[in-house]
Amino acid sequence: MATTVTSKKKAPLEQTISLLKRYYPDAHCALNHRNPFELLVATVLSAQCTDERVNMVTPALFAKYPTPQAMSKAPLGSLESLVRSTGFFKNKAKNLKSAATDLVEKYEGEIPQDLEALVGLAGVGRKTANVVLGNAFDIPSGIVVDTHVTRLSNRLGWVKTDNPVQIEKILCKVVPEDDWILLSHLLISHGRAICKARKPDCAHCFLETTCPKRGV
Repeated sequence: MATTVTSKKKAPLEQTISLLKRYYPDAHCALNHRNPFELLVATVLSAQCTDERVNMVTPALFAKYPTPQAMSKAPLGSLESLVRSTGFFKNKAKNLKSAATDLVEKYEGEIPQDLEALVGLAGVGRKTANVVLGNAFDIPSGIVVDTHVTRLSNRLGWVKTDNPVQIEKILCKVVPEDDWILLSHLLISHGRAICKARKPDCAHCFLETTCPKRGV
């Protein structure tokens, strides 16, 4: 007979993921996109910016430059103007134009379905590559670690570090590969709804009985 894990040192991972799936059945990528290129661009823009802000900016951006071919030929000033409100706009515009140019010249305008190829594009790190591969191609290349995933992984006792690279390595060892893509969406949903950074609503949390509340 299976026993229930009641330790307050670390939230039981499988049970926690199962509950998160039950409470957030519609968890998905919050960045609006219609194809892999749009998701790549939106994810690059999301650095140091909210998904909500990115979703406000991308419609006009994609209306004017809908493809890698179009974006590669875009005047830098035009890109800067369109993405200005996402912050660090000069660097982001430069990276988008460079990445679009590489996509056209090296990959015939297609988004490569390969981690190393993606991180070779300007402005694309492992996190962005994981987002694109997982959500555009359903390829579990790793686990996306953002501020929500970092915070909750620590509060749940799964990790004891704020280093995204280390967090991903630890989680990939213990989380079933089938859950790699969905896990970040589940934790982000819970982080926005209940386990907020400044004031987590532990009293109304369905994980309250097993969560060690580290750092709370």
